[in-house]
Amino acid sequence: MNQILESIYIALGAIWANKLRSFMTVLGNIVAVTSIVTVVTLIQGMNAMVSTAIISDVGADSFTIQRQPPIRNEEDEERTRNNPILTMAEADAIRAFSPLVTAVMGQTGRGGTVAYRDTELNQVTIQAVTDEYINFSNFNAERGRLMSPTEVKRAAPVAVIGYDTAERLFGRNDPLEKVIRVEGTPFRVVGVSKKQGSFFGNSQDTFVIISLANFQKIYGTRQSLQIVVKPRSADEVQAAMDDATVALRVYRRLGPAERDNFGIFTSDTFLNLYKQATSGIFAVLVGVVALSLVVGGIVIMNIMLMVVSERTREIGLRKALGARRADILSQVLTESVTLSIFGGIVGISLGFLAAMTIAAVTPLPARLEPWSVILGIGITAAVGLFFGMYPASRAAALDPIEALRRE
Repeated sequence: MNQILESIYIALGAIWANKLRSFMTVLGNIVAVTSIVTVVTLIQGMNAMVSTAIISDVGADSFTIQRQPPIRNEEDEERTRNNPILTMAEADAIRAFSPLVTAVMGQTGRGGTVAYRDTELNQVTIQAVTDEYINFSNFNAERGRLMSPTEVKRAAPVAVIGYDTAERLFGRNDPLEKVIRVEGTPFRVVGVSKKQGSFFGNSQDTFVIISLANFQKIYGTRQSLQIVVKPRSADEVQAAMDDATVALRVYRRLGPAERDNFGIFTSDTFLNLYKQATSGIFAVLVGVVALSLVVGGIVIMNIMLMVVSERTREIGLRKALGARRADILSQVLTESVTLSIFGGIVGISLGFLAAMTIAAVTPLPARLEPWSVILGIGITAAVGLFFGMYPASRAAALDPIEALRRE
């Protein structure tokens, strides 16, 4: 242990004695690690944001049935284009068929115009729900209350609005019990949802929630629904999905050889689709950036070869005084690894600052994971060890007599 600490001390002394050369030596590592940490931090931030948004929208303990399954190519699009729309009769069929289901909600939405007095907002998301929406955790009211199931059933002209909708329509005034107009139809505001923030720069809080019956009065009844199903427990999601599949196939009179003409999604389904779409892009980005590490490693190897050449007499003297081959090998390798790790630490710091700066001025989020810091230091240590091996072996192989003769 003392020998390792002594080697590190000698390595740090050599680095400090040649500050500019040491910095230029690890510049490639600094650039590479900065780029890798920046990319990985942004990727982790995006993954976390997408996961949160999907779980918030779909729910970890529920699943959604839509008109079409996941579309991966043109063939899927063509095959599912004419799938029948989903209706509340099918939601009722699922509820009646499966004892595992505790709540079934019909839901739909579209962009529309919302106004209060002289203020008008365009492209506000008008969400429509049925009375069982109250059982799903992704609906909330930070101020006021949610619509009651009775109000939803009876198509009472009440609404819950998003945080940004409230702010843009009412400013600092209290929006509760005020009457807004959705496509010209009056609704009384009974609640304001908790702020959710933005998703890639797009607000998730510009919406109005009304009953499905009122929505259909405004936009017509030919809107396809999505059916959201909540099982008794999260452990029974798959079994409830199987029940829902059977119920829909029976209701639609599909034969054994016919494919499902609907799609069932969980939060995991959407996360897997996202990962499939982005994994290749992220791998290429990290791979291209990692090439800089190879360049940085080659620079370290060249500099260490020069260092060995400059310190030939010193190495010869140490060997003449009893230093073993392993001692010389350890000294040169320690200096190489220390140099490389120094570049890694600086690169991690700069990468984190770069990611935070990008997150501050763009919609892209950033999230530094502890494993990425450990990975960055580990990779730079491995680069220093690998590319320092050849110079170290050259130094350890020097003949002490020949080394002492060299000027």
